[in-house]
Amino acid sequence: MRRSASIPRMPAMHRRRRARGLTLIELLLFIVVVGIALAAMLKVFVTATTFSTDPMVRRQQLAIAESLLREVELMPFTWCDPTDANVETASTATLSPTNGCASLVEAPGPESGQTRDGPSNFFNNVNDYNGFAMTGIRDVTNTAVAGLSGYSASVVVSAAALDNIPAAGDALKITVTVSGPDSSNVSLQGWRTRYAPNAPD
Repeated sequence: MRRSASIPRMPAMHRRRRARGLTLIELLLFIVVVGIALAAMLKVFVTATTFSTDPMVRRQQLAIAESLLREVELMPFTWCDPTDANVETASTATLSPTNGCASLVEAPGPESGQTRDGPSNFFNNVNDYNGFAMTGIRDVTNTAVAGLSGYSASVVVSAAALDNIPAAGDALKITVTVSGPDSSNVSLQGWRTRYAPNAPD
């Protein structure tokens, strides 16, 4: 009886494992597709980072602007300079012995020789801050604040109408603008009203 030669068969387990593999072509295509997708995503991230303001710079600008705005708003708002003899009784911004100032009417901008930090002739009215600017942030004693040399700030104070208050000197609009080291700007506005015309407030 003749035996027929038989070809050895590969076990089923090995055949299954071999069928699940990737060819070199499939692997290369996968790498190309993933590479293109990653490149597109990275471009979006780079663009977003380039054109977005640094959150720390923005927060610092807001903190500086809020602090300076509060400083200005806390100043007196009077018809006469607070050093004038009639500052308590004046009801108009004129030189008059009866209802005006004795010698020094308060006007936008500092009086001659006035500075923010004094030492003796310092800002003493909201109007004195009009046109004030500083490069490198300094406190009221003119001491530089560490880490803020790349920032600058400016203040504009102007008479403006506010609801039912006419723009005749009874309401002042205060605009504080702070520039950051990345050349971005933040502006805050506040108001100061004359709620007691015949007395410093």
